[in-house]
Amino acid sequence: SSSSSSSSSSSSSSSSSSDKSQAMGEEGKETVRSRSLKENFLDFITGNDSEKETKTTIQVSEENLRDYVGKPLFTSDKLYEHTPVGVVMGLAFNQLGGATLYIEATVRDTCEEDSGRAGLQSTGQLGEVMKESSLIAYTVAKRCLRERFPENPFFSRNAIHMHVPEGATPKDGPSAGITMVTALLSLATKQQVRKDLTMTGEITLTGKVLPIGGVKEKTIAARRELAKTLIFPKANEKDFEELPDIIKEGLTTHFVDHYSEVYDIAFGADTIDNKNSSAQNPNV
Repeated sequence: SSSSSSSSSSSSSSSSSSDKSQAMGEEGKETVRSRSLKENFLDFITGNDSEKETKTTIQVSEENLRDYVGKPLFTSDKLYEHTPVGVVMGLAFNQLGGATLYIEATVRDTCEEDSGRAGLQSTGQLGEVMKESSLIAYTVAKRCLRERFPENPFFSRNAIHMHVPEGATPKDGPSAGITMVTALLSLATKQQVRKDLTMTGEITLTGKVLPIGGVKEKTIAARRELAKTLIFPKANEKDFEELPDIIKEGLTTHFVDHYSEVYDIAFGADTIDNKNSSAQNPNV
């Protein structure tokens, strides 16, 4: 009995010792493993890899960028690298923020002077306020052309079609006024506006430029489309100055009171006395 008890005790002790030894062994392995991971990580971030692995160089370019990051979350609204004659990029404000708004003008029909067939037609699902703004812009553009190029009979000899793209989207508001005038004058004088230009501002019959809303959103939209030169109403200068520097950085912004200032910026001051044949008599 004594021998059996001793044997049992010895067996139990041996088993306990074995379990303890095994547990310590596992703990030791875990310590070694943890230490190894830490050492490997430190070697990796310091560049002291003990094992020199073969590294593959991957070149990411504009062509294969989509393969690595997927399709773009946002697409550009920019339709032209440099707007052609008769087209000007404006700025709009809606429930989703700021957006670019192109104004396009072209000749719908030619006619004899004083025939009564000349005029303006507007399309693009425009609201009542924007339709009125287009008529005001047409009147201002006719007067501006008469003052700067008195020998140019463009508006009395042509029926004009003005369109605001994305016709399925309703549009309204007066802030496209100066953009409309500029598009009409670009068509009448066959001159492109300066590259990377965008503008916003309500126009009155006397050519005054009135303030608009959504300055921050419109400025962000201009940056998104890589516009570098902005025209805002003078009354919005304070709103612009309050924007964070990261939004204003790299932009040349002009604040204007009257459309004559817009013209000089859009076409260049030297066009005021420009007497070239295309501006004087554009036979479209």
